[in-house]
Amino acid sequence: MTKIQGAVIKEQGVTFAITVVKNQILNSQTQCQQAAQSFRSLFPEMPIVLMGQDSRGTPTYWGRKDIVNFLSNIRPAQIPWKEYTFS
Repeated sequence: MTKIQGAVIKEQGVTFAITVVKNQILNSQTQCQQAAQSFRSLFPEMPIVLMGQDSRGTPTYWGRKDIVNFLSNIRPAQIPWKEYTFS
């Protein structure tokens, strides 16, 4: 069983998923692509955005540019986070 923190958001007609990953994953394009791919079965047919946070809690997003731009203008506390469990 794997547990992840994530959220599904519908904004401006686009439904997308955000998942929390370790911040160092965001330093590697390859690791970002692998992580996003691993979440596709959990969030089918949705663009996947990854979010890492530094030691101060400042978020960094990786994914589709329009979604990343939208997310950069909201606080992480505004995101409806849930815990997802999958095997």
